[in-house]
Amino acid sequence: MSALTLYQIVALILLCAGLFGLTQRRSLVGMLICVELMLNGAGLSMVAAAQLTEFNAVLGQLGTLFVMGLAAAEATIVLAIVVVVARRFGSARTSDITTLKE
Repeated sequence: MSALTLYQIVALILLCAGLFGLTQRRSLVGMLICVELMLNGAGLSMVAAAQLTEFNAVLGQLGTLFVMGLAAAEATIVLAIVVVVARRFGSARTSDITTLKE
């Protein structure tokens, strides 16, 4: 088994763990952490797959830097939304915020 295959397996495990956590978590902060885990899995997969290109992994690293910047921006916006929701409803649990649908 090559190193590339091992990296891709680890990236798949990170992606699956993030997806499972996203569906099972009840708090908004826990969901945010799971999304970040999924983005890290995608970044690892891009870096590992870029080893096969002729550009010597530069494109994979640049793509991963883009994903990391996107994750930081997403985390900032989601945390601001969580703070507003927690102030409005007194809780950051998704079961307590079902009044948004009404």
